[in-house]
Amino acid sequence: MTNGQRILLPEGWPQPKGYANGVMAQGTQIFLGGQIGWDEQGRLAHDFVGQVRQALDNIVRLLKEAGAAPEHVVRLVWYVTDIDAYAASLKQIGEVYRSLFGRHYPSMTLVQVVRLVEAGAKVEIEATAVLPD
Repeated sequence: MTNGQRILLPEGWPQPKGYANGVMAQGTQIFLGGQIGWDEQGRLAHDFVGQVRQALDNIVRLLKEAGAAPEHVVRLVWYVTDIDAYAASLKQIGEVYRSLFGRHYPSMTLVQVVRLVEAGAKVEIEATAVLPD
């Protein structure tokens, strides 16, 4: 276990790229509500990648409030309004992700939704983290 976490990968399964199929962790749980791509003044970034960057940065800032860091994240759930925009931006999203989370890849789910609550929001990301005891 690293950081109180163990990546779950059954024998014979291929190694996923950019995420984990499952994570086992022990410690204090931190649950973050969905973060969208707006800053402290409620201004949304204009483009998809900018909103991803801001949403992930918001997660990092919330984790810091709890005494945690990106390496403590065990699960991310991404809600996007345009799966094609996500797919077209994978390289840039990967660069943004690594700049904020490094090469820590928790379990992840990505879902396309019709719309998010905030008008103009293109992505919303929920996070669950575990601080080891």
